[in-house]
This record gives sequence, structure tokens and C-alpha cells, in this order.
Amino acid sequence: MLPLIGLLIGIGLGLAFRVPVPAWMARYLGIALLAALDSALGGLRATLDGRFDEKVFVGGFFVNTSFAALIVYVGDNLGIELYLAAVVAFGVRVFQNLALIRRHLFGELAE
Repeated sequence: MLPLIGLLIGIGLGLAFRVPVPAWMARYLGIALLAALDSALGGLRATLDGRFDEKVFVGGFFVNTSFAALIVYVGDNLGIELYLAAVVAFGVRVFQNLALIRRHLFGELAE
């Protein structure tokens, strides 16, 4: 439940404090948000499965976010929209995690 609580607190803070983001940083922020959402949902899924590990969660969060930012940076320097690969990868993982969380929750409710 800790990842979900952190996600809700983060969303609340983001809505409460409007911080302007420069246009050149929009891709980086978008990828960082997707990576964070992926990690939070992965942590929630691991918690529901009874195999949550804080080291794996924190490590995955920072490695995923850093690597995604690197992909955006390299793509910007090459002049191609390489960030779309990260968007697709994280998008797929977010929906997979949501599906597994839903199955887990509805499976418990049905029993």
C-alpha cells in the first residue's frame, strides 16, 4: 500500500503547487512521470502478491527514470523522437500492472 499512498500524495502535491515547466523539459517530465507510475504500480502489484522488496522498488524507480531520461536525451541530440520507445514500453507495463492488480483485487472479492 505504501507505493499507492506515495502516488496519491505526489498527485496531491502536484495539483496543489502549480510549477511551470519549460517547453524543452516537457518530454523529460512526461517520461519521468510514466516511469514513476510504472514503478508505483509495480510496487503495488508486488505488495498484493506478497513479494514487495524496498530495494528492488527504489532501485527500479531510479534506474527506470534515469534510463528513460537518457533515451530522451540521446534522441534529442540525434534529432529523432526516440522518447516514443520509452512511452510505448512504459505504457505497456502500466496497463499490464493495472490488469494484474485488477485481477488480484477482483479475484479476492470473488472468493
